[in-house]
Amino acid sequence: MAIFKLQINGRIYQADVESDTPLLWVLRDNLGLVGTKYGCGIAQCGACTVHLNGEATRSCVLPVSVVGKSKVTTIEGLSPDGKHPVQQAWDKVDVAQCGYCQAGQIMTAAALLKRNPKPSQTEIDNVMTGNICRCGTYHRIREAVKVASETLPASIPTKTSKTK
Repeated sequence: MAIFKLQINGRIYQADVESDTPLLWVLRDNLGLVGTKYGCGIAQCGACTVHLNGEATRSCVLPVSVVGKSKVTTIEGLSPDGKHPVQQAWDKVDVAQCGYCQAGQIMTAAALLKRNPKPSQTEIDNVMTGNICRCGTYHRIREAVKVASETLPASIPTKTSKTK
């Protein structure tokens, strides 16, 4: 066992775990951040998606020892009040059915829009295809990503933004 200091949702956490423990289990079992879900355990369904330095990453296969000083954002840290444009679009479009995959879907969509604030329908489909929704709400997911892209405020930093 080793003690890992992790930067998650803007806070520093410590976890005393084996170095090969997947980040997903550290988040859920050791830190009580249970918004990130276990789906398949082989990085194929997307339920476990978090942001690692802003990039959508499958936490079920990411050993905690690889995280290092990277900044991790979970669904709990995406917005302190649920007002992120993707979360608001999800509510507006009424995406969730069972809801199990939704944290991963939202995190994937938020990473996409941070990289590309105005994606085409094809770009949305290509990125979101990696997330499985057992309820089949794909049409509402696509619509919500588009709605979020149309309502992004200028204050949300993106990789294409210029900083002075």
